[in-house]
Amino acid sequence: MLAASVHSVQERGERLFLIEHLDWLSQDDLLLLGRGYPCRWLVAVLNQRAIKFCMRVDNTDGFACVRDFMRSSANERIVMLRAQDKQDAIDYECPRKPQRVRLVRNISPNGEQRVLMTKLFDDKLYRASCFGEHCHKRWGIEEAFKRLKHRLNLEHVTGLTQQAVVQDVAAKIVCDNLQALVALTAKADADLSSNKRINHACAHTALKPPMPVLLLGGVIGRKVGKLPRGSLSLIAGRTYRHRENLSKPRKPGQKPRKAMNQKNC
Repeated sequence: MLAASVHSVQERGERLFLIEHLDWLSQDDLLLLGRGYPCRWLVAVLNQRAIKFCMRVDNTDGFACVRDFMRSSANERIVMLRAQDKQDAIDYECPRKPQRVRLVRNISPNGEQRVLMTKLFDDKLYRASCFGEHCHKRWGIEEAFKRLKHRLNLEHVTGLTQQAVVQDVAAKIVCDNLQALVALTAKADADLSSNKRINHACAHTALKPPMPVLLLGGVIGRKVGKLPRGSLSLIAGRTYRHRENLSKPRKPGQKPRKAMNQKNC
């Protein structure tokens, strides 16, 4: 995770929070967006900044062109989104004019139909069949949030002040980033086969004892070079077999949440 920020639930939605992080993107990056982002002014902002994007739009009622595309049998189509409202153009400082985009149909392994909107128009360089693989890369983001919320207990804060919450969130992101980097290094050193994946739950457990030494390496000195090697071997030995197109739907129901007096310090 390269950037993160903490906001109040009373603030405006995730589209505005996205704007704050667009400067992190380079011209070679592809921005992948889920179903909560699509809107006409956001497409205008991304096109104005020449940002390559791919967003899922199959559940968006606001795009008539998407509904027409879903009813058709086409695999892809170039469409024009109508210009955004005058007030949106003023508020978000984007041009008030129709936006040209490409719609691509993608069928998941379980038969679910998805429609993706993108500004990648070159059908030879970016074939319709490649967008499913691109969107699947968002799963790594979802897994990172799961690790933060459940493995690192993101909601188990050490204090109720704004400063305490911000410090806890930052500390847990640093710990997860270290775990991800160590897991990648362990996989490369062990030369694991393509169908084996590092068990990140075990990686978190293995890194708990040496974590203070890793974070305070400049103070402790020589001990830092000895601990990671043993941890790498331990992490590389805890793997699972990856199976392509395996689907595990979430079980419906409310997620368990601990009361404040049950949370760890």
